[in-house]
Amino acid sequence: MAFIKVQKTRAYFKRFQVKFKRRREGKTDYRARNRLINQDKNKYNTPKYRFVVRFTNKDIVAQIVSASIAGDMILASAYANELPRYGLEVGLTNYAAAYCTGLLLARRLLQKLEMDQEYEGNVEATGEDYSVEPGESRRPFRALLDVGLIRTTTGNRVFGALKGALDGGLDIPHSEKRFAGFTKDSKNLDAEVHRKYIYGGHVAAYMNSLNEDEPEKYQTHFSGYIKKGIEADNIEALYKKVHAAIRADPSPKKSEKQPPKEHKRFNQKKLTYDERRAKLIERLNALNAAAGNDDDDDDSDDE
Repeated sequence: MAFIKVQKTRAYFKRFQVKFKRRREGKTDYRARNRLINQDKNKYNTPKYRFVVRFTNKDIVAQIVSASIAGDMILASAYANELPRYGLEVGLTNYAAAYCTGLLLARRLLQKLEMDQEYEGNVEATGEDYSVEPGESRRPFRALLDVGLIRTTTGNRVFGALKGALDGGLDIPHSEKRFAGFTKDSKNLDAEVHRKYIYGGHVAAYMNSLNEDEPEKYQTHFSGYIKKGIEADNIEALYKKVHAAIRADPSPKKSEKQPPKEHKRFNQKKLTYDERRAKLIERLNALNAAAGNDDDDDDSDDE
């Protein structure tokens, strides 16, 4: 009779250490995070900033974040759902929209730090690689790219947001190898291809091909564009206007939503000591009164 050796003994379970919650949920790569947030001791508690980019189904989130013991601190943030304010109402999650979101965050941050006049960045996006040069008074704002768990393939939208932040005037260590338009064979960045992606040229090309081959699918797939009167020929001009509007006023808009007049409460309000004491006395008096009535009824029955 063969015996199965017990691998996980009591000693194993006594020494078992549960992984961090966000690791169990598959949300955070702690090996990458530690490398991004670890700061040299001779920096004396100087914040180490990250340029965080995350994509959802309908939005793009770009933030400048620094880590502390109390938690991550957000210095500035920008979202793709703010782009309709600048004239871009459709296609808020593509490469060109990611560029606009990165540009908005960079200009907003530099305006907040009063560095926007000194560091204007690359005003005209040509698709070529751009790195900001140090100014006379203050060094450019430096942040490290934090891509989270996405695959950093060539032409990924996260690098569109990176390009927008670079053109906006931020200093982010990078390589041109992952921008749209870079090819392994030539080992060179094709600026024209990259420029096409920045100004939505890939969307315009798909609109034209779909309209020719499958007009019915075009009507449903680009219904938002058709409703807003956006055609393939004027997409580049649209993005140029959006870039100019972002540079003109990158400041965040205050919410117009009014605070609720009455706070909805789904649990009982916690009583004070005096209220609890008064409630107890009232209950005791009610019990005593009930007991007295019962005694009176018993006496009347005996008679």
